[in-house]
Amino acid sequence: MKKVELLAPAGNLEKLKTAFIYGADAVYIGGENFSLRAMADNFSLEEMKEGIEFAHNLNKKVYVTINIFPHNNDFEGLPEYIKKLNEINVDAVIVSDLGIFSVVKEVAPNMEVHISTQANNVNYKSAEFWYKLGAKRVVLARELSLKEIKEIREKVPADLELEAFVHGAMCISYSGRCLLSNYMTNRDANRGMCAHPCRYKYYLVEEKRPGQYFPVFEDERGTYIMNSNDLCMIEYIPELIESGISSFKIEGRMKSSYYVASVVKAYREAIDAYYEQGENYKFNPKWLEDVSKSSHREFSTGFYFGKPEKQIYNSSSYIRTHDIVGLVIDYDRENNIATIEQRNRVFKGEEVEVLTSKGENFKLVLENMWNQEGEEIESAPHPQMIYKIRTQQQLKPFDMLVKEKGD
Repeated sequence: MKKVELLAPAGNLEKLKTAFIYGADAVYIGGENFSLRAMADNFSLEEMKEGIEFAHNLNKKVYVTINIFPHNNDFEGLPEYIKKLNEINVDAVIVSDLGIFSVVKEVAPNMEVHISTQANNVNYKSAEFWYKLGAKRVVLARELSLKEIKEIREKVPADLELEAFVHGAMCISYSGRCLLSNYMTNRDANRGMCAHPCRYKYYLVEEKRPGQYFPVFEDERGTYIMNSNDLCMIEYIPELIESGISSFKIEGRMKSSYYVASVVKAYREAIDAYYEQGENYKFNPKWLEDVSKSSHREFSTGFYFGKPEKQIYNSSSYIRTHDIVGLVIDYDRENNIATIEQRNRVFKGEEVEVLTSKGENFKLVLENMWNQEGEEIESAPHPQMIYKIRTQQQLKPFDMLVKEKGD
């Protein structure tokens, strides 16, 4: 059995490296143009080149999104951009639009093409159609059940890969095809500029009573009538694999490095456990606990077992129980000194959890802290300041110091 791919989001170079170090097989990234996450940090061509070299040295892959729905002027510079992606050895591009697909085939005919979920891939005939055009992979729409996915797998060619989202934010609109943002804010969601109006709080207005706003009551605070749950399928790894999905996709190019690390590690451990244990596989509740620590909304299984039963009506805010306070840059084994880059304020004497890419996380107390000049400090208050700590427990680059909120 070919092992399922674990595909992680990478909004910048640090997140790309984090994803691979914590167990991803591949990442998907966006360039500075032609991507549906225009508000993410995104990658310059030089950063892409560095990220691809980093990935290929680990025998891993990088996919680049070109998944906007382009207007005529969006094609300016596209052929040259695709040629450059081909030159730096991108493993595949992800597209939604037939026009962009045709340009890829014209200027880089050997480049692997994946069809984005934005293309509304909900049946085996459309998947078969893309395959005949030369697509290597189809990213399935989020609106499919496991039963439907299994049927698609049975009816399409064996060498057509199927990718599906297994974790992260969901869109209220069908496969992300939304006009709300464009209508309300003049920011086109289908060209990478979504303002997320589905998360707004709404009231009703009756046409003969202009200016009188009536809340849509769920409770005394009102309701967020279009606010969706987050997807989480960590408890259903066997069902996902047995449905025939080739690649498990995690949403979140705009999420933090901590989100990427904690979610990727949990899914990596769960997937590996399934292949190692087979019929004896047992879900470890720790995996769900780990993915619940970073920023998320209430979890749901989406459409996998039928239509979602509920939305989040009382708030559009995130649940976040832990914060990353530091990223390990280096560790001096001779002197037991770790060099840390600050991510949130932390104080001397506080206990933190170390999220590590391999093995169990562990706790340590910040008994001593020094700034770059070697002076003892009581806290690390400044964004991305470099500080040092002494610890007998060996740390390594990309380990993360995490603190429970409210401590």
